[in-house]
Amino acid sequence: MMGAEPRTWGAAESVAGLIAAGAIFVGALELVYRPFRLAPAALLVALVAAVMSREQQRLVMLAIAVIGVCFVIGAGLAVWLDRPLY
Repeated sequence: MMGAEPRTWGAAESVAGLIAAGAIFVGALELVYRPFRLAPAALLVALVAAVMSREQQRLVMLAIAVIGVCFVIGAGLAVWLDRPLY
């Protein structure tokens, strides 16, 4: 029985995955700390991860979605709770 060969990733793909995970973490921080400061930084980190690897594109797209959703919710919470946006 022939199975699919295991995929091996290079160092760039692994680092791109870690960078995309870092972008998700920074995006989640937008919920509690100044979303207008963190959103551009998180998007820049996700862009670096997207340029580094083609294998991690789904994780990068997930990171961009999390950043966008957390930005909207974080900005709404900041306005509602009278906290600074930037």
